[in-house]
Amino acid sequence: MLMWLLWKGNWFIQEKSCKILALIVSARPKNQNGVVSNGDTSKKPFTTIDDVLRALVKWLCEQLKKPSHPNRGVPTAVNCLATLLKEHLVRSSFVQADGVKLLVPLISPASTQQSIQILYEACLCIWLLSYYEPAIEYLATSRALPRLIDVVKTSTKEKVVRVVVLTLRNLLSKGSLGAQMVDFQLPQVVQSLKAQAWSDEDLLEALNSLEEGLKDNIKKLSSFDKYKQEVLLGHLDWSPMHKDPLFWRENINHFEENDFQILRVLVTILDTSSDPRTLAVACFDISQFIQHHPSGRIIVADLKAKERVMKLMNHENTEVTKNALLCIQRLFLGAKYASFLQA
Repeated sequence: MLMWLLWKGNWFIQEKSCKILALIVSARPKNQNGVVSNGDTSKKPFTTIDDVLRALVKWLCEQLKKPSHPNRGVPTAVNCLATLLKEHLVRSSFVQADGVKLLVPLISPASTQQSIQILYEACLCIWLLSYYEPAIEYLATSRALPRLIDVVKTSTKEKVVRVVVLTLRNLLSKGSLGAQMVDFQLPQVVQSLKAQAWSDEDLLEALNSLEEGLKDNIKKLSSFDKYKQEVLLGHLDWSPMHKDPLFWRENINHFEENDFQILRVLVTILDTSSDPRTLAVACFDISQFIQHHPSGRIIVADLKAKERVMKLMNHENTEVTKNALLCIQRLFLGAKYASFLQA
């Protein structure tokens, strides 16, 4: 009866029925047969609770895609998911329906009361999904992590900050997410959060735990791991490793991994980035590769980097032109004369 209301009734009935069903499912006793009657115990067939849940998840995902009510569609869907995602079957069905990507856009700084509540419940959904491994794979390949960090940096609502910090703590040890958190400067964000006056003891404990986890993560990262993460993110800065001769001598062979993947990304950055600092560092790093790798000039020439670097010699930013010139000099003169061209 409730599912019929969800599909056929007016919006008000749909909204109330959805919320009631979410509460019923979350509080239901475990039934031996796993079935529920369709309202008439004398007739068959029975509908399993699992069937009801799958249909409900499908409807909620449709509300997130194309809300049937302009003001209540998304809030109702997120509110119900914040309750239903406690169920393992709902998590599985939601991931299979590609629902994670529907939640990610809702994770953004909010100001009005309604938008803060939607943000909180969306983050609560992500927190529940952070306990489910298949969902974590989706989170790792989406924009969820930088969005969560942006929210926690700007939000003043304690419940929002708490659920985001708890989520980040859960994700810290998953795959490369810990390294990404370091690259997104989460350690500095945590330090700033700890300096604020929070009354929630769970939040304070979670911040301490997250801080310790980030410190351990930083210790585990090799210098080349950190460098690789920086390049793959496409935002370069003058961190110490770039101008450290020891870093280049010890790690030059790592640049050969995956068919010179990191070098190829550096060359691509020359075409795609508009940030002067990133362009300057990319030119410098390519020049360092030329200097330290025995076949550096040939490899860089094969990747057609020369034409890209030469275009940057006319860049309006002097830092870019200086490092583009250095790169071209090393490309033409080779390692034999590189000692005369130190920046």
